[in-house]
Parts: sequence; C-alpha cells; structure tokens
Amino acid sequence: MSETNRTPRTSTEVHRLLDEAFAGIDPTPEAQDLKEEIRDNLLSRVAELEVAGASPTDAARRAIGELGDVRELVAAATGDGADASAGAPRTAGAAAPSTGRGATASELALRNRVRPKPAFVVRTVVLSIVAAAALVLLALGLTPLMPLATGALIALAAVLGLSIGVVTADALRQETTTNYPLPTGRAVAFGAATGTLVASLGFTAVVVWRLELVWLVLAAVLAVAAIAVLSALGATQTNRHKPWVLAMHRDAVEVGNRFEQDPAAAARFGIYSAVIWLTAFALVPVLGFTVGWWWAPLPVVAAFIAMMLVLARMLFGHDSAAKGDAAR
Repeated sequence: MSETNRTPRTSTEVHRLLDEAFAGIDPTPEAQDLKEEIRDNLLSRVAELEVAGASPTDAARRAIGELGDVRELVAAATGDGADASAGAPRTAGAAAPSTGRGATASELALRNRVRPKPAFVVRTVVLSIVAAAALVLLALGLTPLMPLATGALIALAAVLGLSIGVVTADALRQETTTNYPLPTGRAVAFGAATGTLVASLGFTAVVVWRLELVWLVLAAVLAVAAIAVLSALGATQTNRHKPWVLAMHRDAVEVGNRFEQDPAAAARFGIYSAVIWLTAFALVPVLGFTVGWWWAPLPVVAAFIAMMLVLARMLFGHDSAAKGDAAR
C-alpha cells in the first residue's frame, strides 16, 4: 500500500480514537495543549507501525493502546493529584494503563521509552555546520582578510538566523525522556523568533561596518519583535513532565521526608555526625605533630566519607530492612 493511500485513513482513525480518549475531560488550555502533543506523537507512531507492516486501523489502535490511560496523562500534566483513572472511559482498543501511579519510575520509563530518531540528529548536525560556516564567513567578510559584498553579508546573516531557527524548532518538536514535544505551532514560533533574533544581530554587525547607521532601526525592530514573541511564548509556556519523571520527583520527596517522618533517626544521625567530626578534628593535630601536616587533612576526608555512608544507611537502609521483613 502506498503512503498516499495510507495517510488519510490513518489520520482519520487516529483523530477519532483520540477524541474518544479525551471524551469527558475538561477542555482546559493545558489539556488541549497535551492533546495536540499526543496527536503529533500518535501520527508519528502510526507511521512507524505502518512502515513495519501494520494496517492503518491496527496501527492506530496499537498506538492508542500504547498511550495508556489519557486521564492519568492529563492528571500528571496538570498536577492534579486526584485519581483521574477512576471511572474513566477507555479508548477502543486501548491496553491496560501504562502510567499508573502505583508503577515505579523505572517501569514507567521502560514502558514509555523515547525512540531514537536518526534523521533528527542528521538534520541538526547539517544545519549546525551550515550555521557555523555562515557565522565564520560573516565574521571574515567584515574584515579585510576576505571582504565580501554587503548583499552577501546580509544573506549570510539570514542563513545564520534561518539555520538556528530551524534547529531550535526541530529540537523543541522532539520528544525527550523528560518532556513531551511542544505543539508544532509553538515550536515553529519559538524557532522563528530565535532565528529572527540571531539574524538581526548579524544584520547589526553588517550595518555597523558597511551601512548607514539608520539601518540600525530595522535591526532594532527585528530584535525587539523577536524578544517580544519569545517573552510571550515563555510567559505562556507550561511545563508538562512525563509520568515517570513525576514519579521520580515523588520518590525523591519521600526520601527527603525520611527524617521528618522519623525524628529519632534524625537525632541519631546528628549524634553520629557529631562523634565523627569531633574525632576527625581531634586527629588533625595529632597527625600534624607526629607524621607531618601533609597527612592532617586525611581525618577530615575520612569523616566526610563516613558521614555520607551513615546518611545513606539511615535513608535507604530503613527501606531495605522493611522490604526484608515484608519478604519474610
């Protein structure tokens, strides 16, 4: 089956299944942004499955199934601590939820691993080389070493800005291990503003060396417009982390609360630390006057290592002992 025959059917099926998955979810701006991100990811995943031989319908259903429970994704993205999966309708063909709060961070990471995209790496490398070459030629063209025509210099500034802008937009469209990709519109806006800002800086250099200073007005307008767009995009940007990242943060908070949950353990750690450091400080002059002052820092280093080991033991040894008791 040709690509042209697959695409319309696939898109329609994905859109229908995605609308079903989001049925009943409040259409908040965060939920709508997440839906568009998921839509882009699903289309990419469906294309991969179709290339692997799956039919358009099966590919769409498998992609939706891999997504898991959309309500939990929305809850994680918006920071809603409620159990969003309760009573949630499942998408047709969806598998069991892959983002449950009971799963560990490593389990969630394995289920939702980011697939490498060699084409993205190639594009980034090529465009970065183009940008670097444009920057070098622009700099040399402004000097007597390799003087270039003013039009060529302006073109190099435009190439520099365009390359940086495309790299920026392309990078923001990529899914990472921590965040979902930005919606295409926002990624393109970020890239365009960044490219415009870089190009305006290059154009400023050309104006200073080759043109009338009145052209600085145009460079300033471009730079201010780019900064305004970037400021607006940054002010309205919402950070949506993946479920396993949120799970790691949650685990870290739980570990950090170990001493708050067990004041006696905190008191023991304080006493152990005091004994360790008093012993170390007592040994410093002893070593200094006996074997030489070059050896004096050793007790301090040993005390630091011992304190960290005690801290690790008190933070994580409790969990290991608890698991051992549970196993017995």
